[in-house]
Amino acid sequence: MVKRKTGLKIRKAHRYLGIFLGIQFLMWTISGMYFGWTDIDEIHGDHFKKEVPHQSAFSDLLGSSQLKIKGPIRSLELLEIADSPYYWINETALYDARTGAKKKELTADEAIQVAQRYMLSDLEFDQIKRIETVGDHHEYRGRPLPAYEISYKTDENLKAYVAMENGAFQTVRHRDWRWFDFLWMTHTMDYQGRDDFNTIVLRVFSLLGLITVFSGFLLWFTSSPTIRKVKKRIN
Repeated sequence: MVKRKTGLKIRKAHRYLGIFLGIQFLMWTISGMYFGWTDIDEIHGDHFKKEVPHQSAFSDLLGSSQLKIKGPIRSLELLEIADSPYYWINETALYDARTGAKKKELTADEAIQVAQRYMLSDLEFDQIKRIETVGDHHEYRGRPLPAYEISYKTDENLKAYVAMENGAFQTVRHRDWRWFDFLWMTHTMDYQGRDDFNTIVLRVFSLLGLITVFSGFLLWFTSSPTIRKVKKRIN
């Protein structure tokens, strides 16, 4: 049998580990339940967007040889901005596909029209602002900058983002996504980028959690009357 002093040490270690890890265990449970009970498409904001954005067809476009571009073309993509065609060349510059003129910068009005192609028609526009930089915890982190942030008059604090470099619609953000993002951070314990499952903090807490579980099994084993009876019979 385990000595009383050893048993008390096991009980004490289990109790303090439980107190230390309890909040994180609670967050893991709450976030896991939230992930399991939510529709990921709604988290992505798909219910705020049109199923199939309107796609225009263009004619009388210039050939790549007619564009005044220095150096070779590595990539070329035809984009639509405010009902006009543009070539996105080498992922660095926009050229009017009909005139060949290089486009300097996306305007706020053009960004609103880009968003209208993707967002539901019954959404009421609120305001638009230009963002140059974002922090590590900003909802638009990791995406092209500068960009336009377009807000709508909704209870969900809905926002759409359009990149200024090529006029591409980027994403939407709303209240439920922000809750998801916060809970995902507490679940992965990556308090910077959210998606790193190899952080030291997560490894330490996972290891301590395993120790807590095993200490609970050991505590049951050392204090169970049934185990004591079995040992007495064997002896």
